Amino acid sequence: MFKDPFSFYGRIRRTELALTQIFYIIINFFVIILQENKTFGSWIEITLLLPLYLLISQGAKRCHDLGKSGWWQLIPFYAIFMFFAAGDYGPNEYGDNPKGEGNDNFDAFGYDFKSGKMAEANANNIPQELD
Repeated sequence: MFKDPFSFYGRIRRTELALTQIFYIIINFFVIILQENKTFGSWIEITLLLPLYLLISQGAKRCHDLGKSGWWQLIPFYAIFMFFAAGDYGPNEYGDNPKGEGNDNFDAFGYDFKSGKMAEANANNIPQELD
């Protein structure tokens, strides 16, 4: 969990998105409190840029888990759908399933999803990569 959180590539589970949202709400709460204190001034709002970037990148990864582009998070109320919808089973074009379900390297015909090559079956019926 939280592997490479500032990247826009890959897939994450609902739990990681929810923890990121909670983290952002807590940081926002403290910024509002500090903003009321006149000693910090209005520049304290700049501290929200890093958590906001984290929130956007994690939202894009959650969209990838659903098989959609990261731009889908800009649709109003789509974030609610991201919290409750189950991700795609197995690998999709954005990477492996973060739960590990259906992430077999080879399909029934011997095609390797990761390398894009066909595999050769040996005597024990274990696929091996062709060179």
